[in-house]
Amino acid sequence: MHLRFDTRESDSPWVRGVWTCTSERVTEMTSTAAVSWGLVFWQQHGHSDASVTGPETGVRTAPVPEGATFTGIDFAVGTSLRALPTSTLLNGGLDLPDTTDRFFRLDGSRWETPGPDDAEALVNRLIRAGAIVRDPLVAEVRRGGHPGVTPRTLERRFRAATGFAQGTLRQIERVTSASSLLAAGSPVADVVTDLGYFDEPHLARALRRFIGRTPRQLRNGTGGAISLDLDQPVLVQP
Repeated sequence: MHLRFDTRESDSPWVRGVWTCTSERVTEMTSTAAVSWGLVFWQQHGHSDASVTGPETGVRTAPVPEGATFTGIDFAVGTSLRALPTSTLLNGGLDLPDTTDRFFRLDGSRWETPGPDDAEALVNRLIRAGAIVRDPLVAEVRRGGHPGVTPRTLERRFRAATGFAQGTLRQIERVTSASSLLAAGSPVADVVTDLGYFDEPHLARALRRFIGRTPRQLRNGTGGAISLDLDQPVLVQP
């Protein structure tokens, strides 16, 4: 009973990653904290659906359509839909209407439903149409830059574009990276040192809050289905 993920990086600065997933005898999962919004397409028993997913600030239990196959596009932090700011999607999302195995509707227009190899082509079309936008200030900060604005302005723009304070977003990225390292067999003490946690209880509290797992569960692969691709390394950005 698990979710089988296949995730790849993207060379598009607008895309955080592209993934596919198959549910095998899974009806619910632990949905973890996540910094990205996304588009998700799935098919189950010949029926097609699509949705916009928002960033998540914590852990919840989510249903999984059994026997479904998914394709997902996770967008880069700082991007958003023109008609729906990312901050309004926080801990939520919406189903997209008129979805078939060939088309879906978004921002008032009809688009071809992508496969995993067509994700960037769809994103490029959405960008050209102005359906997806991004805040250049947030993009600069994510590249390690230091824009010439006050800290208060930067934090306001960051929250508006992402739904998160910068510190919260870094916490989620760090604990997600820790989860992947633990699932790969890294000793807990090494993860604490490498990722700058104060001590092992500090790491354990972060895992419970944002991932819903203990270090032991991650190392042993127990605890049930989870929304993370734990085989995929996650880098902590500035």
